[in-house]
Amino acid sequence: MIVTIITFILVFGILVLVHEYGHYFFAKRAGILVREFSIGMGPKIWWKRKNGTTYTVRILPIGGYVRLAGNDDEDQDELRPGTPVTIQLNEQNQVVTINASSKGSLFQGIPLQLVDCDLTDELWIKGYVNGDETELKNYAVNHDAVIIEHDGTHVQIAPKDVQFRSASLPARMMTNFAGPMNNFILSLVVFIILGFTLSGVPTNSNKIGQVNAHSVASRAGLVAGDRITKVGKTKVSNWSKLATSISDKPGKTVQLTYVHDHHQHTVKVKPKAVHQGKQVVGQIGILEEENTSVKARLSFGWQRFVQAGTLIFSVLGSMFTHGFSLNDLGGPVAIYAGTSQATALGFNGVLNFLALLSINLGIVNLLPIPALDGGKLLLNIIEAIIRRPIPEKAEGIVTMIGFMLLMLLMILVTWNDIQRYFIR
Repeated sequence: MIVTIITFILVFGILVLVHEYGHYFFAKRAGILVREFSIGMGPKIWWKRKNGTTYTVRILPIGGYVRLAGNDDEDQDELRPGTPVTIQLNEQNQVVTINASSKGSLFQGIPLQLVDCDLTDELWIKGYVNGDETELKNYAVNHDAVIIEHDGTHVQIAPKDVQFRSASLPARMMTNFAGPMNNFILSLVVFIILGFTLSGVPTNSNKIGQVNAHSVASRAGLVAGDRITKVGKTKVSNWSKLATSISDKPGKTVQLTYVHDHHQHTVKVKPKAVHQGKQVVGQIGILEEENTSVKARLSFGWQRFVQAGTLIFSVLGSMFTHGFSLNDLGGPVAIYAGTSQATALGFNGVLNFLALLSINLGIVNLLPIPALDGGKLLLNIIEAIIRRPIPEKAEGIVTMIGFMLLMLLMILVTWNDIQRYFIR
């Protein structure tokens, strides 16, 4: 239980960190201010500011986010007219800190009852000092000033020149695509690492790599290096076909045709009936040939990556052609259940699970749904076609609707997962 929880937190944390780092890295390269980089959701348990970005770790390990300048309107919520704040000035009498939190006070801060502010274009703030409403004070705000939000989080203000929409269209598209791209890269790298953790990479040939002692195959005279070409009348040229042909005949006598030292031989064997779950399969005690070369291990990683991506696309396609079901989707509860199964398979099981989740997350995030990265890219493409920016208000409404629908879907999926894994 504890191992599963720790593994779940690590796997989820790695996925979120890699995904959000993609957005963070390309936003920084494009000159977009990353106001906050958060791992986890909910109340923060650790934070640090560096180079204009506030890095936070939050208590719930179920996600994360990057706050890009211009992609949030939280300053408006924090600094409404009438809000009591404390400001701190530098030597040029510019505001460098605006404290809207009651959790701490500023050294030599000036109490200000806010009347109005512009932290985007002209950079000023005005209000009444110490409650004196006879004189309205107006202060210039430094370009890199910091707001201390109600929950105590320190974030830099978001002037127009460092906002997301001020970057070029290609830079914005790359920033939106970078999260899923990083998930694809992580998946491929983990699959390659998995290839190097194995004793060898299966060749999927019809050549025997090892014969178990005292097995059906051993008593029949088969040895490592023999190549099985037929199971009964069925020709086999790869291990998948060979394994299926033998497993279909538990307890039934069957003739094997094989090549040993360039000579063809036949032998009759009776596959041992073995229970695997609710099924009974036939086994003769042979193992697949493995390749231990670096090239084979790299190729294994790439093939697993392609296979996983193809499978996910086929599942998504079936949801449109054969009907949608909540059982086709999985949220944090399903991931936790999968983590439990992967942990039982050891380190390689966890690696495989991480790689599958990562490519899954990347593909799903590229779906053209508002609030997902794919939805944002679709808006970027529309902007490129019409050759003018999409109105900010319209984009915000579309994104908000998409976000609300996603939240509703997440609630339904989570409840369905709880029923599937813990109630039924």
